[in-house]
Amino acid sequence: MRRADDKPQVRPVAELFGRPPPGVRRVMYDVIFGIDTPAGRNFDIALVVAIMLSILVVVLDSVRGIGHEHADLMMGLEWAFTLLFTVEYVARLACVQRPLRYATSFYGVIDLVSVLPTYLSLLLPGTSAFLDVRILRLLRVFRIFKMTLYIEEYTRLGEALAASRRKILVFLTAVFMAILILGTVMYVVEGPKHGFTSIPMSMYWAAVTMTTVGYGDITPQTDLGKFIATFMMLMGWGILAVPTGIVTAEMTSQRFTRRAANRALPRTCAACGTGGHDPRSRFCKDCGTAMPERRRPLNAPVPSKEKQE
Repeated sequence: MRRADDKPQVRPVAELFGRPPPGVRRVMYDVIFGIDTPAGRNFDIALVVAIMLSILVVVLDSVRGIGHEHADLMMGLEWAFTLLFTVEYVARLACVQRPLRYATSFYGVIDLVSVLPTYLSLLLPGTSAFLDVRILRLLRVFRIFKMTLYIEEYTRLGEALAASRRKILVFLTAVFMAILILGTVMYVVEGPKHGFTSIPMSMYWAAVTMTTVGYGDITPQTDLGKFIATFMMLMGWGILAVPTGIVTAEMTSQRFTRRAANRALPRTCAACGTGGHDPRSRFCKDCGTAMPERRRPLNAPVPSKEKQE
């Protein structure tokens, strides 16, 4: 049963890591994982801005002129962002009840990968390890995945992909079978003298042709081969639209489902129409708009749930 000190709502995924009892850790938890408080929203916005700026530093550092002329500045900014994300990572581990579960989750791994390369680069000094250090620097771009944790649309897209994964798997299997069959046919029709030296090479050409990429490194020379290639190109146009339709249909279905559920739930946001807010919510959990205060008539009976609280 909810108590009065449980006002701030949290992301459902954060509940898996355990909310601490009232105290300093609870305050940290509500700020870091909270979505229904100004502090939680401001924390998420500041973190997204920091992620974007850190990625910009990595990109600019890869430019030869900027990287060499401002090497000290880039290194200082990189370490500043690394320390910032390290503090954030440690704070997340410290404020949850099950830190090991968070550390081994997708979110925890992404947080760790975003800071680990900078520390590992210290273990690879010298010019002989320059290539390894460059690879570790490239891994810092994984910070962009941290942005997905703070944008609701990413979560909804992930839910749609997960719900349609079996349909997409069937589709990819059918495409692979088509590539295998048509690639084998082209291997027989064209042969090694026209560049189709093996079935895998022919399958590579079939995949490039069906996706309408057309590198042009291998092309059919016979009339029959050109006819098959034309058929595959036209078929590729239809194939490319299938996964898009599957995911779009799933997202549309989920959207109507959420709307129907929101209409049946109390406390609907007047700005975006999202329902299902807690009676004590002060801000919309989707758009952040301030929720109007609910006033109960003086003679109205108190609901049983509020009596228990």
